[in-house]
Amino acid sequence: MTTILRMAGRRLLTLPPLLLGITLFVFVILQFSPNDPAYNALGEGSTESARAAFAAAHGLDDPLIVRYFRFLGDLCTGDLGITAPPGKPVADMIGTAFPLTLQLTLLGLLFAVVAALVLGITAALFRDRWPDQVIRVLSMAGIATPSFWLGILLIQQFAIRWGWFPTGGYVNPVDGLGEWLRSLTLPALALAVPVGASLTRIVRTSMVEELDRDYVRTATGNGLPPLVVVGRNVLRNALITPLTVLGLRVGYLLGGAVVIEAIFSLPGMGTLILNGVTSGDVALVQGTVLTIAVSFVVVNFLADLACLLANPRLRGV
Repeated sequence: MTTILRMAGRRLLTLPPLLLGITLFVFVILQFSPNDPAYNALGEGSTESARAAFAAAHGLDDPLIVRYFRFLGDLCTGDLGITAPPGKPVADMIGTAFPLTLQLTLLGLLFAVVAALVLGITAALFRDRWPDQVIRVLSMAGIATPSFWLGILLIQQFAIRWGWFPTGGYVNPVDGLGEWLRSLTLPALALAVPVGASLTRIVRTSMVEELDRDYVRTATGNGLPPLVVVGRNVLRNALITPLTVLGLRVGYLLGGAVVIEAIFSLPGMGTLILNGVTSGDVALVQGTVLTIAVSFVVVNFLADLACLLANPRLRGV
């Protein structure tokens, strides 16, 4: 346990410089935006002198380094700025939208992981036979399927044609778990299919490699039931690689939610980013992108910890 805590602390020390680099990158990139914050705040009827006064009052004319450190100071207090009219705090808007995106991401991740485990293990156990061939073809098709195109197909078939699910919108779980699940099932499936397909191939490859190792043949030759060998030893060792890749796939799910939320009319982080881009609201785009980037870093940190727990060999690295 002490070794795990030491390794976790070592990885934790890398987070502050990484997060600082993310804030610097996002801040500098968005400074090249052609949108004028003063114009967005004051509107079309504002005069040049009024916009100049607004810029002076809010420090928009200060050097870049001064604005960046002021931004960091505000960020430490939870202040992500104010949107263009109606002038709502960005932090409040993210606080409302992020839980929905998190629910969608976790549900899509659950679908992807369950499908990858079932299909990947089945393909490995029936290697080079017809179940393996079918699963490999399906996984390649899933990887090649764009989430937005799949989302449109799901709406046409399961929402419009058969009416099993709503075409869009979001229902809060407080108002009913059944309706909440119905509102997120189709967008979660659209996100999960490409991720689940790629994870299926990784699980299959890892399982095949483990099944070919000497300890499996030795355990089987000593009379241990195959179910015990696979469940107790093979599966645990084989899941280390998929677990490492899983953190990166969460980033794909978060990024894919931007388009999926627009298709299914979900008021999440993706919708906020699109609204910020279309309206030229730099503060809104900056806050949402930073939140997603930080979430991605935290998820990968948790995935590293899970790998340390699952693989004792990594604790000496």
